[in-house]
Amino acid sequence: MLYHVLTKTIGLFTRLYFRAFTKNKRSIPKKGAAIVASNHLAVIDSFVLPIVVWRKIWFIGKKEYFRSDTLKNKLIKFFFTSVSVYPVDRNGGRAAEEALNIGKNALNSGNLFGIYPEGTRSPDGHLYKGRTGIAKLALEKQVPVIPVAMIGTREAQKPGQRFAYPKRCGAVFGEPLHFDEFYDSYAEAIAADNEQEVHTIIRQVTDKIMRAIWEISDQTYVDMYATDAKKLINAGVDIEEYAVKNGVQILKKSRPLVEYMNFHYLLSIYLIFELYDAW
Repeated sequence: MLYHVLTKTIGLFTRLYFRAFTKNKRSIPKKGAAIVASNHLAVIDSFVLPIVVWRKIWFIGKKEYFRSDTLKNKLIKFFFTSVSVYPVDRNGGRAAEEALNIGKNALNSGNLFGIYPEGTRSPDGHLYKGRTGIAKLALEKQVPVIPVAMIGTREAQKPGQRFAYPKRCGAVFGEPLHFDEFYDSYAEAIAADNEQEVHTIIRQVTDKIMRAIWEISDQTYVDMYATDAKKLINAGVDIEEYAVKNGVQILKKSRPLVEYMNFHYLLSIYLIFELYDAW
């Protein structure tokens, strides 16, 4: 109940503040379990995504978001707890297992489970290689995966920035991904304790998910983990130059932002220019 109250009240303000948009939201199933797999550009992704999806989404969040030492942190903790974000200690040795267990509980209850396959926010705006936990979850629970691309959130809230500026952002949803062709082979590999085959399958599935996210995003994909990229960036290395020199796959694309702007927003821009010319 509180979830829907907050997403409607705070959500209305957030929608107006960011002029939040969506595209292809019909990809979200009306009922039943599914995984919502999104790129991760900024902290506000976890605010914007829940308010543009009409169904409740379970998320995981790093334990640091659940502190109660200051009023600000208490408010953040209250919001995340109220919108079904569950804390995970990313520094713990069982972090991945803990996250998967939360996901299993959500899916077993027929809910949506939101996850950022990259495992962390992009350090520079590129889309990076996905962690395989999402594939394990999708194959074990045999549920569809809905790819999502957050657009503009990094521009609204740049890294290290406390508050987000009112810049237009939103979410683009891809068609649901089904992995029926892998279910039997994955189960057989698990039963036979064939770790190499298990790894091959979950890597294939994860790569398909990341490809689907890339196709609806406006990002360049770099086939390395975001955590490794962050270390290189902190050392002053240009990621794309590094990738070219070291044979790391890069997928580039350009998609005009205008594609994600709705008709009313474009009309308002047109009218502003018309008024300016008349003046």
